[in-house]
Amino acid sequence: MTMPLQPVYAYLIYILSSFAMLGLFLLVYTRITPHREFELIRRGNVAAALSLGGAVLGFSLTLSASIQHNAAFSMFVLWGFGAFVVQVLAYVLVARALRGVSEEITADNRGMGALMGVVSLAAGIVNAACLA
Repeated sequence: MTMPLQPVYAYLIYILSSFAMLGLFLLVYTRITPHREFELIRRGNVAAALSLGGAVLGFSLTLSASIQHNAAFSMFVLWGFGAFVVQVLAYVLVARALRGVSEEITADNRGMGALMGVVSLAAGIVNAACLA
């Protein structure tokens, strides 16, 4: 029994595109935030890991919903960039409202890291639901 190749190609296109978009998201998002997440995480900073982890999960949820609800690859890509904008806006708005977020994350304030991660996750959940 042979499997048609079209689903395999579609899978490969979506998975590779998703990982590329996730990599681009990480690259740009970590440049937008004033603190250096990867450097902090390497030093054991849990707050940075929580904050960045929530943003990655929130972004990934919207990518997942976009794959599930859009037949056209172009719409998947469009919503992926929309998800990126939502995650950046969530960070910027909360960071402006709370003041000193970056300094608190750099100081490993785990409460602040958890809050930022949960806000990012919530933004991703709501954003993903809007695609249904």
